[in-house]
Amino acid sequence: QVQLVESGGGLVQAGGSLRLSCAASGRTFSAYAVGWFRQAPGKERECVSAIASSGGSTYYTDSVKGRFTISRDNAKNTVYLQMTSLKPEDTAVYYCAARTRGPLYTKYYQQIREYDYWGQGTQVTVSS
Repeated sequence: QVQLVESGGGLVQAGGSLRLSCAASGRTFSAYAVGWFRQAPGKERECVSAIASSGGSTYYTDSVKGRFTISRDNAKNTVYLQMTSLKPEDTAVYYCAARTRGPLYTKYYQQIREYDYWGQGTQVTVSS
């Protein structure tokens, strides 16, 4: 079993920055692909960014390219999402998810159904 805990959300003004963390416990996180998703009120959950277990392959949805950076510290069993130049439309609950089924080393995943474990989410609110 893998437990995921997100942290780092909060209220920030437009143009500001936040860094989200996804910490894993229970089993080693370094072997898993990880994704960051978000869900705004009334909208479907979408994949914002994803990273392969090696950290060498990453994905960003178009709306966050150049503003968000995903990274991982496998020694700390933690994946980060650095968010800069935040916009009001980034407001959502952000979730991290882990996939334990291979291939994982160089492949990332973008679909909700492709992930096995989810965190409880952290709220990000960007004021205009």
